[in-house]
Amino acid sequence: MVRALLLVPADARSIERAAALLRRSGVVAFPTDTVYGLGAHSAKASGIGKLYLVKERDRLKAIPVLLGRVDDLSLVASSIPELAWRLADRFWPGGVTLVVPRAATVLDVLTGGGDSVAVRVPAHPVALELIRALGAPLAATSANLSGQSEAVTAEEVRHALGSRVGMILDGGRCPGGIPSTVVDVTVSPAVIRRRGAMVAQVEELIAQMS
Repeated sequence: MVRALLLVPADARSIERAAALLRRSGVVAFPTDTVYGLGAHSAKASGIGKLYLVKERDRLKAIPVLLGRVDDLSLVASSIPELAWRLADRFWPGGVTLVVPRAATVLDVLTGGGDSVAVRVPAHPVALELIRALGAPLAATSANLSGQSEAVTAEEVRHALGSRVGMILDGGRCPGGIPSTVVDVTVSPAVIRRRGAMVAQVEELIAQMS
């Protein structure tokens, strides 16, 4: 494992350093609008492999992808249902994750062998700046050991993961504190796979579109 650089303030310099580490297949923890995330470059299989190891995550469990903007959905999806665009326009940036048919360019290691990929645009300036600095979608899951509580502060990440992480960007306490709502739009009607942030509003829009 890469030795942790402890907590570093999430300023412009640290974000650029974090992006460079990701390009070298490192793993970085960072704040989002829901909970702290653990990220790897979405096009680096070795980095994604480290992410699984750090989190002690089952390799058959897919890892979501974070995008920098709504229009980037086409980078990871082979087809995009109308409902997906409506949900993205309404809730992105924000705490709603969409499960869409994966594009051929999405690495198998990200999907757990499946035909779909989970994706969202986070509503947090540090997460968005990190994606921008990386210049690519970010493979990301919650910054905790599998089965343990999600972290909402950088200190909680350090306590849970310690030297397993190459860098922890400290952006303060996450404002949301609960995971995103996950909506599977690869089936019709769409199915909510996880109830989380803004779930009532999501259910209302799905009902309107049905």
